[in-house]
Formats: sequence, structure tokens, C-alpha cells
Amino acid sequence: MKHLFVLNKFIYKYRWRFLLGILFVFTSNYFHALQPQMIRQALDLVIDNIDLFRMYDGFELQGELYGIFGRVLMLFGLLVLGLALLMGTFLFLVRQTIIVMSRLIEYDIREELFSHYEELDTAFYKRNRTGDLMSRIMEDVSKVRMYLGPALLYGINLVSLFVLVIYNMLRVSWELTLLCLAPLPVLSITIYYVSHLINVRSERIQRQLSKLTSIAQEVFSGIRVVKSYVQEKPMGNYFAGQSQVYMNKSLALARVNAFFHPTMLMLIGLSTVTTVYFGGIQVVKGAISTGNIAEFIIYVNMLTWPVTALGWISSIIQQAAASQKRINEFLDTKPTIVNKVEDPTPLKGHIVFDNVTFVYPDTGIKALDNVSFELLPGQKLAITGRTGSGKTTVAELLLRLYDVTEGRILLDGKDIRDHDLHKIRKHIGYVPQDVFLFSDTVTNNVRFGKPGASEEEVKRFTAFAAIHNEIEELPHGYDSLVGERGVTLSGGQKQRVSIARALIKNPDIVILDDCLSAVDTKTEKKILSYLRDEIADKTAIVITHRIFTLLNFDKIIVLENGRIAEQGTHDELIANKGYYFEQFQKQQMEEVPE
Repeated sequence: MKHLFVLNKFIYKYRWRFLLGILFVFTSNYFHALQPQMIRQALDLVIDNIDLFRMYDGFELQGELYGIFGRVLMLFGLLVLGLALLMGTFLFLVRQTIIVMSRLIEYDIREELFSHYEELDTAFYKRNRTGDLMSRIMEDVSKVRMYLGPALLYGINLVSLFVLVIYNMLRVSWELTLLCLAPLPVLSITIYYVSHLINVRSERIQRQLSKLTSIAQEVFSGIRVVKSYVQEKPMGNYFAGQSQVYMNKSLALARVNAFFHPTMLMLIGLSTVTTVYFGGIQVVKGAISTGNIAEFIIYVNMLTWPVTALGWISSIIQQAAASQKRINEFLDTKPTIVNKVEDPTPLKGHIVFDNVTFVYPDTGIKALDNVSFELLPGQKLAITGRTGSGKTTVAELLLRLYDVTEGRILLDGKDIRDHDLHKIRKHIGYVPQDVFLFSDTVTNNVRFGKPGASEEEVKRFTAFAAIHNEIEELPHGYDSLVGERGVTLSGGQKQRVSIARALIKNPDIVILDDCLSAVDTKTEKKILSYLRDEIADKTAIVITHRIFTLLNFDKIIVLENGRIAEQGTHDELIANKGYYFEQFQKQQMEEVPE
């Protein structure tokens, strides 16, 4: 239960609903417990007066007695019906308090978990699979809600019903009560043993379910790759194999529950037999009435569902504990990138890398090694180099997706870690190498950079990105849905929408990470001519494999194995005749004149 203690703050938040729910449970069960007493009195009335009724056999008075008995029994029947209606009314109120409370807490937990997901850094998402994240926020939270709703409700119901029923039973005969409840110690031992099995197996099931969700999510996201490699059958077989593992683990849990349920029924049945046998002996001795036996049998049967539900409640609690443990693992994960200050002052764009070294925390790969450069406000920097040389890492460090391992990054003369994190990301327009579009309209994807941007602004910046005309040709123009991850657009179209999304922010610093790799030369020139004017007064860093002669760079850096191999202007690097010169010559040879 220790993993579920974290939920107490939510129960306290909705304490009035919870307390009212407890009150309604006890009230409902109070009226429920009165019904057997009405039946006992009615039965005793008939048995006690049956001889009197027979004495007047053949006399008119017998008919009058029959009418009196009928009216009295009708009255008892109406009383039982009235008690049932009252019990049902309060049971309805129970669901309006405790069950509604569980739904509200479910909403709060999902909100808390989702907000925490958004706070966690990039390294966390590289360590954990998307399917597992989804499983915890959906399946695991649903399991926890079952504990907060049905399990709590039936647990309180069990306690209240036990108190009321046993009190009423003790009033009649303490000896018969003890005999009826004799199987309970066996029940307690059984619950203790089975609960442990349920806990272990529930946790295994939840972990396997997360794995299944991850597999399905990856296959669906990469369905084009799966189809192009004709791997539908192998992937299907793999998923079927993992589903079989899940089924086997679920069946193992079902077998435990299957053993528990009939055991409960057997113990309840034993209590009923005990009641009839020893109750009959008590009636013969004159200690209790025949109606008391009926009353006890009804009480025992009233306890049948709550006691039988112990196994179900135990199963829910154990599954919830296993799920909450998984949720707590993520909630207890603290982001390594934290915002220390709040400062809305715009950035000037003065960037200094001072002996920066960076090692990726999960892989141990050294991406940058003692890198130093300075970029004044309004200057343009190009970073080029072979794949894996550390170009994208520069962008990630500037956005504080990671913090440097050694050295420091200065932004406007102040360590980047001492800046307002939200200000940095708000005032930097970043177009990543791996373009991501939301499953929404083209307009909303562009507006993501500036929520509330007018339609004219959206069109102006899509024109800067040379994508306006192609959007207009889509079936619904700017209202066309781009599909999941922008699947309905080409690679080049997605890159250009992403450029428009970054520029519409009107950022102080622009970072373009190989964002023109999927466009043709003609479109590339058009975009570069727009960019030359649009970012003329902004600090810009362009990360690329290609060499853009249309943009006048104040400084060009060539990275190799995380180190600066070459640095200078275009003319200086051409004269140096190193990697940059070789790439420029190769590119010139590949370009076919129009």
C-alpha cells in the first residue's frame, strides 16, 4: 500500500465528497440491515399465531384473523419495500460522491502526469519508449481509478455492513454469531496469501502491457518502413508472440482469482449451514425464535457479496499499487534542465561558446570537445562537417535541451544556465533536422510558432518558406489536415512548413539545422533569398552539409569528431584547401547549370 499513499493528497482535496460518501454508505447499509428484522418479525408473527388461526377453523372469526394477518404482512412488505427504496436512494448518492470523486482524481492524475512529462528533459525521452509513456498515463491511471472508486466504495461498504450486521447478530445470540463467523480467520489467511500472488502477477502484466503498447505504437508510426521491407508478417508474428506472453501472464492472474472466488463462496456456504444447524438447536432450547434463524440466514447472505468481493477488492488494490508504483517512477524523475529565473527581456543574440565539451548522458558519446567561438548580435554562422561531427549538438545546447559537461555557453554575456529557460526557447526560432508536424491543419501547424497569428501572417511566412503556392493547391488549402507527423506532405514540404513555423515567432536568434536537405536547388535558392532579407538583422546559425553561397556568413565552422577543424570566412576556408574546399568543389561539380 505504500505506493498508494501518494494518492492521499487527492483524497484530501475532495475530502467532503469522500466523507459524505462514507456517511451515505453507512446510511444505506443501516436501512439494508433493518430489512431482515422486519422479515423476522413477520415470520414470528405467523408462526406464533398459526395455532390460534387453526383453533377457529370453521368459524367466521378465522376469516377476520386471516384478514388481519394479511394486512399486517402487507404492512411488513411495504416497510421492507420502503427500506429498499431508502437504501437505493442513498446508494445513488454514494455513487454521486465516491465514484465521481474517483473520476475527478483520475483527471487530476492524468493532468499531473502529463504536465510532468512536459517538464522532463530530452534525455528522459531517449531513455523511455513512447508506448510505455502512453501506457502509464492511460492504463496505469485507469487501474488507480478503480482503487479510488469501486475498491474504496466496496471496502467502506464491507466495513459498514459488517459493523451493522454483526451488531444486530450479537443482540440475538453471541454464541450463534461466533459460530457463523468462525470461517473468517481462514478467509483472512487466504486473502493474505492470494494478495501477494496478485501483486506480483499484476506488476508483470502491466509491464508486458507497456511493451505491447510500445510495439504497436512503433509499428503504426513506422508502417511505411514495415510495408516497404515486406515485414508485415514477421512484425505480426512478433506482436503475436508478445501478446501470447501477455495472455499467459493474465491467465496466471485469472487462475489465482478463479481459486479465490469459489473459496469465498464455500466459506459463506459453510456459515449458512452452521446457522441452520446450530440455530435449530437454539430454537429447540427456546433461546431464539424461528424468525431469528431466517434473520441470521439473510444476514449471512447479506455478507456474501462483500466477503466474496474481498478477493476482487484485493486484486484491484494490488493492481493499483503496481500501477501507481510505475506512475511514481516517472513522477519521482526530476528534470536535469530546470528554470532558475524569470526574465522576459528579449535576447540581443551575442553567443559565446567557451571551451565547451559535451558528453551525452545516456550513451557516454563525446559529441563536442573543447569547442570555442563567438557570434556577435546580427552575425551569421554556418556550421558544417561530416555526419556525427557534433553539429546538431550545438543547436541542442543553445536551446538548453542539454547542459554542457564542461566549459560554458554565454548568451548576451551571461551563462545560459542563469537565463530564463522559457525566454531562451521563446526568442530562438529553431528548425530541427527531424521535422515534426502535428496531426492538424497547415494553418495550425504554422500558428504553433505564434498562437493567435492572423491568416495574413501565416500566408506571409509560408511565402518566405516558398510553400504558399503548394498549400493553396491542397484540397482544402490552409485548412487541409497534414496527417500524423505530417504524413500527407512530402519531406520538402514538411521542412518548409517547419521553417514558416519558426520564422513567424519573429525570433531574436534563428537556428536552421539542415532544414533544406529535402528541397530541390531551385526552391532552395528561393528560400535562401527570402531568408537573406528576413534574418538580415538577426543572429543566425545555419547547420548544413551543403554550402550556401547565397547567404553571406560572417563565420564558418567545420566540425570533425566534435572538434573545430577549420574556422573562418568562405574565402579563407577556400584558400585553406581543407574539407570545406573539397565539399565546395564537389558541390560545384554536381550542380547542373540551368
